[in-house]
Amino acid sequence: MSELNITIVSPDRKQLDAVNSALPAGIRATVVEGTVADLGNFTGAMVPDILIVGSACEGRSDLEVLERLGHGFPNMNFIMLCSQQSPEFLIHAMRVGVREVLPSPVSRDGLQAAIERIRYKMGMAQGRKGKILAFISCKGGSGATLLASNLAFALAERGRKVALMDLNLQFGDALLFLSDIKPATTLADLARNIDRLDPALLASSMVAITDNLSVLAAPEDPAHGMEVKPDHIDAILAMARSHYDFVLLDVGRTLDAHTIRALDQADKIYPVLQTTMPYIRDGRRLLEVFRTLGYTRDKINLVVNRYQKGGEIAVGDMEQSLGHRIARTIPNHYEAAAAAVNQGVPIARLARSSPVSKALAEWSEMLAPKEEEVSMKWMSRIFGRA
Repeated sequence: MSELNITIVSPDRKQLDAVNSALPAGIRATVVEGTVADLGNFTGAMVPDILIVGSACEGRSDLEVLERLGHGFPNMNFIMLCSQQSPEFLIHAMRVGVREVLPSPVSRDGLQAAIERIRYKMGMAQGRKGKILAFISCKGGSGATLLASNLAFALAERGRKVALMDLNLQFGDALLFLSDIKPATTLADLARNIDRLDPALLASSMVAITDNLSVLAAPEDPAHGMEVKPDHIDAILAMARSHYDFVLLDVGRTLDAHTIRALDQADKIYPVLQTTMPYIRDGRRLLEVFRTLGYTRDKINLVVNRYQKGGEIAVGDMEQSLGHRIARTIPNHYEAAAAAVNQGVPIARLARSSPVSKALAEWSEMLAPKEEEVSMKWMSRIFGRA
């Protein structure tokens, strides 16, 4: 953790001392007694990776300063400490790029967990193994759940150990796209036992679809989704990353603290849309939110589902309107997709020759090439130059 450069600013000396003492071992912070407006500008090596701000969280003056700092130093991360947190303040804080708003006085565990989340975002986390791929709908009915569940199946068929997690806490149904098994436990049950979380508990809380694919189902009762806290998402994803080759997330469409925690940890985010103007409009809005959250362009991979060549809106037109490249298109084959959903089986099992099955197989091959395929491509390049 010593590679982090942290600055703490607060007009309250007691708060400064408390925060400084709550930092993880090995971190030395620069302490500034005053308001964030007193900081002035940063230069060179003085630019902190994390700026911890003690604030009254009344009005928008501190947020306006942080917004200016965020524009000037896009790699700087902010943690705000507030004794009172109104919903309006939290929404405005998110819009200006403040990812972490913690209660004051801050707890040691809460502060260290927030710093660890930022380290994940910065790519400093140690011992990471698996890739986290998050699917989010630009608009309802995009097919994000179908793609997430069936790509998970395709990756598992390639011999990878895969976890599919349904983070749509109110209306998640990803499990139904792969199986008619009723889950014995769900994400809410796992959250209730988060203090006992280990690889065995995580595995036993999931439904095994194949030897390589397991699904953590969403709560069956939307009310139980309220028991899942953002910190639970952090802990579960950290555990899953270290024990699965791929962790696919179906995050639904709602952007809230749970979703943002998941998206922060994701290696790739796949917003799913279709070739209609309402999807394009909502896609632009979502991309703007991602920009505000500080996600890099290469982390965002737009996917067009139910794509038909020769349609009224071409891929090039969509890219121009969205200001972002389309990473992948999935062809339209409604009959196969609808039959698979209705029967609760992967498309590849029901219709392997479907263009949707083929597109998902190509996608999984790109994400998880087999060793012999990598070797053959390497040999081809070598001998092709001879």
